[in-house]
Amino acid sequence: MRQYPRIIKTLRHRYVTVTQLKSRVSSNISYLLSGEPKKRQNYPLIKRILRNRFKIIQLLARGGSGDTYLAIDLDLPGQPYCVVKHFYPKHPHPAVIPIAKNLFDREAESLYQLGKNHQQIPTLFAHFHEDGDFYLVQEFIDGYDLTQEIVPGQPLSEEAVLNLLKDILEVLSFVHQHNIIHRDIKPHNIMRRHSDQQIVLIDFGSIKKLGIQGDTLTIAVGTPGYMPTEQAKGKPKLSSDIYAVGMIGIQALTGLKPEELQEDPETGEIIWRDKAQVSDRLADILDKMVRERHNQRYQSAAEALQALIPEFALSQYSAFSAPLENPDDNSLQVYKKFILLLGMGLGIMTSVIVIALIYTFLRTSVSPPNQPTPIHSLKASFIYQLSASGNHSVEQRLLNPNYKYN
Repeated sequence: MRQYPRIIKTLRHRYVTVTQLKSRVSSNISYLLSGEPKKRQNYPLIKRILRNRFKIIQLLARGGSGDTYLAIDLDLPGQPYCVVKHFYPKHPHPAVIPIAKNLFDREAESLYQLGKNHQQIPTLFAHFHEDGDFYLVQEFIDGYDLTQEIVPGQPLSEEAVLNLLKDILEVLSFVHQHNIIHRDIKPHNIMRRHSDQQIVLIDFGSIKKLGIQGDTLTIAVGTPGYMPTEQAKGKPKLSSDIYAVGMIGIQALTGLKPEELQEDPETGEIIWRDKAQVSDRLADILDKMVRERHNQRYQSAAEALQALIPEFALSQYSAFSAPLENPDDNSLQVYKKFILLLGMGLGIMTSVIVIALIYTFLRTSVSPPNQPTPIHSLKASFIYQLSASGNHSVEQRLLNPNYKYN
């Protein structure tokens, strides 16, 4: 990573915290990471039950932003697994707590909207604060992270990398459409779900929502190697996420970690093409994704995806990638069509009957006095049948209107 004299980096397992650069507008909860972390006991939440519902089972990860635990939901049938993220404010000033709470609630709402509307983002089950600490409870993803696919010293094929980049950018496009920067995209935070082998983007604890005013602190968070210059300075852009995805692509093609790659001393650009077997087209796309200057990169995941998949292929891909229809939905559509056709048939039959009745009524009304009407014709035909059968008494009674019945 490039060096910045005003930035002090502190590596903590999978996370990195960067001290506050200056007081200015920010729109994320990650300033909770600033300052010195308070002392904490080893695995303090194990076996603890939060909100009388979420029972902590084991520690999954520890980092500068907090701890991540595996838990079970005692309220749901079968007590399914869930993930509890524990954040703790580290800034010593007491005024930080209410501000932190407001920002935490606001960002939790963003996470809720993302997870509710996309199957490849974990669903947010709950968010709350207890004893000055903050908690997120999210869906447990049964799968493995990309560190098991992107292994040092084992470069992947260009086709595999293309598919991987496409899958990541598709999910990230949805995030960027909501003006949200993930800010910690790396192999550890991208999972492959066992059930359908789809990519799932996790760990939204460091997101930043663009366009929010009124906050007071700015700090920089991210992971060295995947964090570009502007993000390290506390000024992340949507294109900062594009940089991280590009670094993952280069890592997959070369089999080298980001810190093992050299940089051009004049331009600061990464030197990597000679260490990978890759087409010029894909290499050019990756080069643009990891440009030193953020305004020279693709400005969103959708733009990068468009470059990765040509227009003719993108439209074809969109047609094939449309969500599969639910069988229940198909049955409902067939039922609706049947009801529609049945209604049309009944309507036509009713119209024909009404027209026939109107026609008969009009014929009866306008027929001359001495001209038999259709009803009289029908009556005469019936009487003829009776006479033919020899029932003359009935015939006489029907033909004689003055006949008196006893």
